[in-house]
Amino acid sequence: MTDLDAAVDTFGLNRFVPGLAQSEVRVITDDDRGVPDRSVIWIEFDDGDDPARLDEATGHQLEAGIAAALDHRIPVVVVISTSGSDIEEGMAALNGWGRVARQLTACSGLVPTIIIVDGPAVSGPALLLGLADFTIMTERSSAFVNGPVMVEEFTGVAIGTDELGGSATHARYTGVATFVVADRDTAASTALDLLGYLPDSVDAEPARWTSFDPGDRPCPEAGAQIPESSTGSYDVRKVAAAIADEDSMLEVRDRWAANAVTAFATIDGRPVGILANQPMVLAGTLDIPASQKAARFIAFCDAFNLPIITLVDTPGFYPGKDLEWRGMIRHGAQLVYAYARANVPRICVILRKSYGGAYIVMDSKTMGNDLCLAWPWAEIAVMGAGQAAAILARRSTPEERAEFESDYAERLLNPYVAAERGFIDAVIDPADTRSEISAALEILAEKREVLVERKHGNTPL
Repeated sequence: MTDLDAAVDTFGLNRFVPGLAQSEVRVITDDDRGVPDRSVIWIEFDDGDDPARLDEATGHQLEAGIAAALDHRIPVVVVISTSGSDIEEGMAALNGWGRVARQLTACSGLVPTIIIVDGPAVSGPALLLGLADFTIMTERSSAFVNGPVMVEEFTGVAIGTDELGGSATHARYTGVATFVVADRDTAASTALDLLGYLPDSVDAEPARWTSFDPGDRPCPEAGAQIPESSTGSYDVRKVAAAIADEDSMLEVRDRWAANAVTAFATIDGRPVGILANQPMVLAGTLDIPASQKAARFIAFCDAFNLPIITLVDTPGFYPGKDLEWRGMIRHGAQLVYAYARANVPRICVILRKSYGGAYIVMDSKTMGNDLCLAWPWAEIAVMGAGQAAAILARRSTPEERAEFESDYAERLLNPYVAAERGFIDAVIDPADTRSEISAALEILAEKREVLVERKHGNTPL
């Protein structure tokens, strides 16, 4: 955790402009990681007991601070505690927060944006949390568009603030909270830790950390995590930690859609984004929240020049009427879209299962990755043996069905069929995974692609 007093120097912006927020430039020093000093625009509401009402003047302060970050191509951190727009000021207050929303949107994909919530974030201003790249909530904070009074009035259901929009709710159910921490100081330290993995803007690459963990270090403990049974579970975070530099992993949105793991880490000092299926939760299947979480993470990494490492172990998409009715097709397409348009270095490692549509979606060679590796026991096929038997041997006797499954697994559930067709670049010893990735990142460091000119793509939502 970054020591704020030792790491930050500040100077103020617009100090004498009226309003309830203060903007300043903070210069961050990170000697532990060997990252050069960097500047961040820091905008903060007063740390009082009563949350601020967002009036027009405060809106202009926020807008000016965010605009300064965009103009100078440096990250912006906004610390808010607001009860919503000032009712007495009326339309002027609405105009103020609307201008803030527009300015924050202008930053998207150009400079990293982080919002810290330390108190309530109510009504329209709560939507700012969804616009930011990352949202850090303290334990006492809450956020909602319509509060408990409105919910009860319109639905007849009585509900408390914490249950409706507390930090735990947003961490577990909505995915709004990237991190939940104890207090404002811890939130500020977490924001600085997060910024250590990120560049100042789209025009820069993440600073390489000082690393004492050799890039060619063997990692046999990564493969040792995989159980002998193909249906056994394990914690994929231990695999990722074994491949990454020691103590460099920072998991984001760890409580939401836990069947997909998203984390920042370094490999031989290079910051990367890691996306992995988590067999411990829903067997690593992809559902709507996991697809949304993964797509958002991939899009962020691609926007800010972070190589993407994908660790695959999934039997496919989670089946169910409810998911289909809620739009599994649309939301699954978000992940397809995010990978297909990403042009940063992309390395895929198939740890165990990779079936059907999920094989394609999880950064397969077809989706345009730069390197696709597989471990010797990887199972790459249209579907698993049991699923295939249920379709192709559904009229067979139990003995014939068991024989079918055995033959199917022996012939098709391996990485070599895919490797023969060029869909896998290499089948490697798990102990060599770190060194293979590190060497590939060295080669791909100068990767550049010519982008197609267009206003923007039509992202599936």
